[in-house]
Amino acid sequence: MTTSQRVDQQRAAEQRRRELLEAADRVVLRDGPGASMNAIAAEAGITKPILYRHFGDKGGLYRALAVRHTDALLEGLRAALDAPAERRRRVEATLDTYLAAIEARPQVYRFLMHPAEESNTSERSFDVGRHSAPLLRRLGEELAVVIAERVELGPEGTELARAWGHGIVGMMHAAGDWWLREQPFPRERLVRHLADLLWGRLATAGNRADGPGF
Repeated sequence: MTTSQRVDQQRAAEQRRRELLEAADRVVLRDGPGASMNAIAAEAGITKPILYRHFGDKGGLYRALAVRHTDALLEGLRAALDAPAERRRRVEATLDTYLAAIEARPQVYRFLMHPAEESNTSERSFDVGRHSAPLLRRLGEELAVVIAERVELGPEGTELARAWGHGIVGMMHAAGDWWLREQPFPRERLVRHLADLLWGRLATAGNRADGPGF
């Protein structure tokens, strides 16, 4: 096989994988945590063994979908943090970006964060918690990098940035999960409440002289 043929084959495989992930997204939007490999295969117009060939099992498909949605969410969070506005507004915009994402696609959020209450026997062993924890850790590490780049936190800056990054992600996840289930008040009020909680030291910390401002 020539180099050109290998490149074409790789592109075709990547395109097919994108198509399968889009089919999976459609099923998840419809079925939420109850989305099954059978339903996804049917939506894609293939058999389940072919789906397994691409992703291995439901865990492999979950990880691929998690990367797809986490990448999009991180892009939105970075854009909010880099927007030309004063710091408090950017904090609120960052919180709102996360909450707006889970509000807009609650079934996707539930698929990524919560197991189905009922599942067929072949998929009953799928452990959502085991797969969702790395997703939250990734968000925490990415946010820590952004904080370290933008806020002057003194000699313990790296330690604080990581603690804050993971703490903020944990707060957004827990508060967002509760809010999405109960919808006790509008999203903008939750954004304001969480920003008030975070604002303490962020209000007085300076911008890093050797990095982008925050």
